[in-house]
Amino acid sequence: MNRLDRTQFFAKLAPLDEERLRKTLWSLYWRGSAPMRERIETELDPQGGQRGRSRVEEAVDPQWVLGEVSDFVALARSGAYLGGDRRVKPRERTRWRFTFRSLCSAAEKALRADDIGGGAAAMEQLIDLACELGRYDYFRSEDPIEAARFVVSDAVELLWTRVRDQLGFLAFSQRAAPQLARWESRYGWTRTGMGPLSEREVTLASVLGRMLRAHDAWEQFTDCYLGALDGMVPRRPTHSMRPTSGSDGRRPEERTAALAEWNRLLLDRLHGPEAEGRLDRLARHPALAGPELRFFQAQLASRRGDLDNARRLVYASLEELPGHPGFLDFAASIKAPLPPRAERIAGQRR
Repeated sequence: MNRLDRTQFFAKLAPLDEERLRKTLWSLYWRGSAPMRERIETELDPQGGQRGRSRVEEAVDPQWVLGEVSDFVALARSGAYLGGDRRVKPRERTRWRFTFRSLCSAAEKALRADDIGGGAAAMEQLIDLACELGRYDYFRSEDPIEAARFVVSDAVELLWTRVRDQLGFLAFSQRAAPQLARWESRYGWTRTGMGPLSEREVTLASVLGRMLRAHDAWEQFTDCYLGALDGMVPRRPTHSMRPTSGSDGRRPEERTAALAEWNRLLLDRLHGPEAEGRLDRLARHPALAGPELRFFQAQLASRRGDLDNARRLVYASLEELPGHPGFLDFAASIKAPLPPRAERIAGQRR
């Protein structure tokens, strides 16, 4: 298609006076398409046009967003994006990450509405799906989170901040505590743990550490956290002696490792008689297990002056994870003996 270049176009305009230019512009505006009219209106009133576009971009129906997200998540979990399902066209299967990003953007806008119910539920579903992508292949991608460019910790912080600000601290704690126990990941949410996106991730423990300020807030949130763990206690089937995974799909050892930073934060922040009872309950909680739990128990014993028990517990932790730098540093601080393998690793570190 032949078009005038900039010089040719201005040369054609040069003979026209102001009145003829106005008539030409009016003809384009009146007879042109809707996009053409919007473009001319924007040029005539740039600030007003920008405000108009912002209103259009931000105007989302939270319930519509929730419905779209629910459908997408259900299709992903059913394997529809892997193929063999007519509900998802072949072209859509290869473009799933664009759909994911679009829904995340819509959920963020819905969260900024006066009624955050739909937006909060939509974002929670997207984060749940993102956390599952580390374990399950719902899409044809080596690293789905990296492909979708979804920073889980950023999304969680936005969700928690909006819920706290709109619904109050108690409602926030009741919602966020189970989500923390379900979503926290020690090494991030990408499968490789490397790359520019993983560098932007932070632990949810650090997000909460910025949000909880007063001592009462830490206590109230801890109560909700312990209640959330109660709902994650694995059940033993009657025909098996082996414990099953909890409601979050993780074994107690995996959950404890993921929540290790948060549990240590509680150890640092909670003080006083009532706090000690909460820490005791956490140290014995059946939803937690493994070397990270014994390390927590060792730190708690050391804080109370029971060094013999602390040394015994950190020794047991190092038998399973002999190279854990935190365990080794703590053992050195309380002059605890080391298992043979841990002793060799400690010698290499010196």
